[in-house]
Amino acid sequence: MPIHVAITRKVIPGKEAEFEAALQDFLGKSFVYDGVHGAMMITSLKEDGKNEIGILRTFKDETEKNAFYQSELFKQWEEYASTLTEDTVYRDLTGLEAWFRSPGAPPRWKMAAATLCGVFPTSLFLNFTIGHWTKDWNPVLRILIIAACMVGILTWLVMPFITKAMKGWLKK
Repeated sequence: MPIHVAITRKVIPGKEAEFEAALQDFLGKSFVYDGVHGAMMITSLKEDGKNEIGILRTFKDETEKNAFYQSELFKQWEEYASTLTEDTVYRDLTGLEAWFRSPGAPPRWKMAAATLCGVFPTSLFLNFTIGHWTKDWNPVLRILIIAACMVGILTWLVMPFITKAMKGWLKK
């Protein structure tokens, strides 16, 4: 099961350009590890004026995550990055937090409300489309097909839209 890690770093004033260039280089190099499935900046230093940057890393599983964080490449990066940043926070994202991909995830009640805004219309859509075609199927198979479609639609279409549309409210 993929593991998502949110990293927040506060960059020392005057070191922003050096840090961003070094981070881009490090993110590219990190993909030599098979277990690294993703790495991206999710906030920019220029966005909020707080000199904080958010990074999201995705690993194949817990074993690959641990191997990466014990690697020489990561240890060298951490040593260098610590000269450009302060207050680094690493946080594993679980469940709904991974959808929101934020180093400071919103409160769970907001995540639940946003998820309901995606699940309800998606379940109506699926019941009126796939549900109609599968109404005579075995109930277990029917529910499995609808659930699989629900997960795919929510993961790749609906939740990215919902989190973007509700970004301001979710961050309050």
